[in-house]
Amino acid sequence: MNQTLHLAQALLPDGFADDVTLTIADGVITRIEAGVAATPDAERLPGLALPGMPNLHSHAFQRGMAGLSERRGASDDSFWTWREVMYRFLDRLDPDDVQAIAAQAFVEMLEGGFTALAEFHYLHHDKDGRAYVDIAAMAGAVAAAAQETGLGLTLLPVFYRFGNFGGTPSVHGQRRFINERDAYLSLIEASAAAIRPLPDARLGLAPHSLRAVALDDLDWLACLRPDGPLHIHVAEQMREVEDSLRITGRRPVELLMEHTTLDRRWCLIHATHLTEAERDGIARSGAVAGLCPITESSLGDGIFDGVRYRAAGGAFGIGSDSNIQIDAGAELRQLEYSQRLRDRGRALMADAGASTGAALWQAACVGGAQACGRAIGRLAPGCRADLVTLAADHPALLGKAGEIALDSAIFAANALPLRDVFVGGRRVVAEGRHLGREPVKTRFAATIRKLLG
Repeated sequence: MNQTLHLAQALLPDGFADDVTLTIADGVITRIEAGVAATPDAERLPGLALPGMPNLHSHAFQRGMAGLSERRGASDDSFWTWREVMYRFLDRLDPDDVQAIAAQAFVEMLEGGFTALAEFHYLHHDKDGRAYVDIAAMAGAVAAAAQETGLGLTLLPVFYRFGNFGGTPSVHGQRRFINERDAYLSLIEASAAAIRPLPDARLGLAPHSLRAVALDDLDWLACLRPDGPLHIHVAEQMREVEDSLRITGRRPVELLMEHTTLDRRWCLIHATHLTEAERDGIARSGAVAGLCPITESSLGDGIFDGVRYRAAGGAFGIGSDSNIQIDAGAELRQLEYSQRLRDRGRALMADAGASTGAALWQAACVGGAQACGRAIGRLAPGCRADLVTLAADHPALLGKAGEIALDSAIFAANALPLRDVFVGGRRVVAEGRHLGREPVKTRFAATIRKLLG
């Protein structure tokens, strides 16, 4: 299928351009021309067009528990007490529930500027911890939600064996995650079949964390799919760092770098607590730092050293993680503001004289595309035609264009002022609303009422 889009103004790899025509074939951009009038067959898109943002880290089912963990407990609240709330919530979920919750989350992602997702999928088994007859029933639910909503998908089946460093046995709340190697191989095969009907879907792998796998599992996993992305949670919490030092004698990222070769396939999720050597080592390796600033703030993780990491040439992207708020602009704003609070400066994630919004958007698109293992994140020939447009008549954007408009969309709008969203050349959002929003919302509402009743 061939189509032509004419963009009033668009962010291309080398900056903003006016009157941009995209020629698209089978969902892929084949040609770009700037400074040309619209042809009669072109669909005209007003406003500011941007490459769609990849979401490099999500646990879709957690959208269903958003808001349930804000009551302070009797002792100090932390990530670890939040985790217990999460375990109790997922105890109730079946594949139909996961599909309904994921579809709602994916609609909100598309309405929030995300056009692709790397889903870090660790909820595998039935409520008693036994595998479903179809071991990838839960993965199939995620894939079905992506197909229904039109979100691009990289599925990351998670390998999870232990409860903590050193092979500590898992706890009851983790029973739905656990697989040994043979079962995980079956899960990968079934997951690949589950995503096959989706256009341009990708399968990667994810050791959950160094707490949850053996060190010799890392290279075993890397060899299973030699060209696929590899994601891992690492150094999110200080307790994790302290446990790693106590049990292994090494910090988590130090341990990871000693036992596998980091390269462009790897995405290190959070990587919050780093020494200078660890930080610069990740940057040199070509791996992506997977940052989830809203969730990291919610859970009290800490602040990633984005300024020094960026100066070292490090690649990064953003993810919605726990999905308590789903908005690409809000994640970028939170990332920049966290750096300002720590370093007591302004516009810290951009070069001198440059637009902070444009620097953040472009860097996160490039890093997110790498982490997803797909040709996305740029308006360029050979890339999927994933793009969003901003509404030029939004109060935050009035009278503005180019970099100033993008800065205003991220830092002066309550939410990203989306107008249209295309994924693989297919329109999925019009006037800021997903085209399939209502039936998804209705099913989600029924599911949540059942779960919380």
